[in-house]
Amino acid sequence: MTVSENPTLPDRAVQQVLADGPIPKHEQLRAILLDLCRTALQPGDMLPSERKLVDEYGVSRITVREAVGQLVADGVLERVPGKGTFVARRAVRSTLHLASFHEDMRRAGAIPSTRVLQAERAVPPPDVASLLRLRPFDEAFHIVRLRLANEQPISVDDGWYNPAYLPDLLSADLEASLYEQFDNKYGVPINRAEQSVAARACPAETARHLQVDEGDPVLVFDRVSYSDKLPIERAVSTYRGDRYQLQMSLDETSPQGGSNTGQVR
Repeated sequence: MTVSENPTLPDRAVQQVLADGPIPKHEQLRAILLDLCRTALQPGDMLPSERKLVDEYGVSRITVREAVGQLVADGVLERVPGKGTFVARRAVRSTLHLASFHEDMRRAGAIPSTRVLQAERAVPPPDVASLLRLRPFDEAFHIVRLRLANEQPISVDDGWYNPAYLPDLLSADLEASLYEQFDNKYGVPINRAEQSVAARACPAETARHLQVDEGDPVLVFDRVSYSDKLPIERAVSTYRGDRYQLQMSLDETSPQGGSNTGQVR
């Protein structure tokens, strides 16, 4: 870690003024510090002290602690007892929840981007057709995308989409969040999903896109997503095991009459 007795803020950070208004000052400061971590600081760099931030932005210690604490909780910063707070050297960490990749990465403090590898209208495999409630030989939209965080490959998403609810999907912005477009353009927000997660050996083609070796361990998410009761998506997402961590909160509650299981929420 880069340790300095009095690390300073770059000029672009201290030129921003926190204003009274509808956005709380701790949220404004969090946004400034997040931008600082993404653009001006490197993993392992030390954040200026709490007192320095108080003086630079004219806010209270409580405001600084709230902003920094949120970034620590998001995995953007990490505290080292007796030394200070540093830009984290961590894999992207996600809490098990229902969200688009873009939202997931932003929540983890990373900059998301997407490259489209394949986009077509085709007849899906029988098991996919069944999950999407399509008739035999009905076509669906097939979209394969490489997902990146801070320009580093994180996952390959192989998805099939029900054309009955997503007309002209192939003309949409496939590099942007599909879930946001499902909601805003098509009126079918994704609000429920059934998902399983398994560790597997990475196949050759996927390994090439993820820049790993064939057979390396990966996390595979197999998901069917719904808008209320409408089946919208069947997707298989393959994540690099060294760049993506899954975090879950567990308790002793179990499904009726069954054992504990992971659930999308």
